[in-house]
Amino acid sequence: MRRPNLAASPPGTQSIARWITGRARQDVLPQADNYCDFRNREHRLQVMAGEKTAARVRQLIAESGLTQAEFAGRAGLDASKMSKSLSGVRRFTSLDLARIADLCGVTVDWLLGADPISPSLAARTAASPLTSADTAIREAERLAQMRADLAFLGFRQDVPRFELGGGSFVDQGTNLATAAAEHALGRDVTLWECRDLAAVVETTFGVDVRVHKQPDGFDGLSWSDDNSALIVVGTSEVPARQRFTIAHELGHLLARDDQGLNVDVNINDAEHKKKSSEKRANAFAAELLLPGQVLREEARRTRWSRQDFAALTCRLWVSPSTLAWRLFNLDLIDRGLCDSFRGMTAGEAASLAGEWESFGEWIQNASRTRIPTPLVRDTFQAYVEKKSTLRPFANLLDVDTATLRQAINGTREDSPLAS
Repeated sequence: MRRPNLAASPPGTQSIARWITGRARQDVLPQADNYCDFRNREHRLQVMAGEKTAARVRQLIAESGLTQAEFAGRAGLDASKMSKSLSGVRRFTSLDLARIADLCGVTVDWLLGADPISPSLAARTAASPLTSADTAIREAERLAQMRADLAFLGFRQDVPRFELGGGSFVDQGTNLATAAAEHALGRDVTLWECRDLAAVVETTFGVDVRVHKQPDGFDGLSWSDDNSALIVVGTSEVPARQRFTIAHELGHLLARDDQGLNVDVNINDAEHKKKSSEKRANAFAAELLLPGQVLREEARRTRWSRQDFAALTCRLWVSPSTLAWRLFNLDLIDRGLCDSFRGMTAGEAASLAGEWESFGEWIQNASRTRIPTPLVRDTFQAYVEKKSTLRPFANLLDVDTATLRQAINGTREDSPLAS
């Protein structure tokens, strides 16, 4: 039997004050001490971070060959404020750091003490030829670094989280796609109907999607860290494959596969497809773009003529081969029809369905490079709010800073319609 804690019971009214004081010493003071320890630790971390930033700024000043005052002037900062910030009396503001980063060609994240996001290409020399994967990884690193700087300035991505659930990797991918589709429907978006998936993925899931020109062909990659969620795909004259790749990479991101980098140079590679995470991502893309329920309803009312199949291919914005295999895997057509349909080309399907014009537009769209719209928005907003300089925005758009400043702040031109 547990004995009562007599010390915890209040005594008579004459010594109530003494009892309260004792309980306060036992309960309140330790909590206050813990709080003070927490605040002290937090303060020490802030001091250490400030010291690291100051050390890196001093390093840049030394490498510049300028005096501290000259460096401050070049960066557009007051010399006395620079001195106070370096001595720890004053903190660097976000705009201070942005100006210093702009002047010296470094990132705000580096000034704050972070190491480069990924050293994957650091050892490569100019003499080493870059593969398509190398080029895509470099672009991912560049955009992820921009996201890290924007996160420091208060502009963060908001990517929804989904539960994977149990079952096989294929079951997990299918269930994840169902949850993602329901999330999109809540925003009045039916994903399988959307031809141009990049913009829809950005607005619905908060993921940056970059379409990038690659030297020798490349499918895609996904990048995920504490500050960024990013998809990079190559430009393509095969739009259905590019669209499937975007869905596939989205599957990696929403499943939280491999924090960091996940590269899919060729999503059709037989060995690559055997990986468990690839099975899940492929199942996710299949269900997202070709929902089983939609195809079963279609199967109940179609005769599966070549023209019917071609029309469905064009309506679902997929390749004939992908649709044929999906129908076969769902037991909606037999192997003979599958083999017959998957031999159809995308051009034949467009011709049979009378969709040459929309097919041509789709190819044109998939062949163009594309900068992530949310990244453009946040980078420009940071400039508008005077939290950053114009250079990051100019670098993102690949435009000269002076030209961009003229476009934003230049003299208004008269309209040709003015009277």
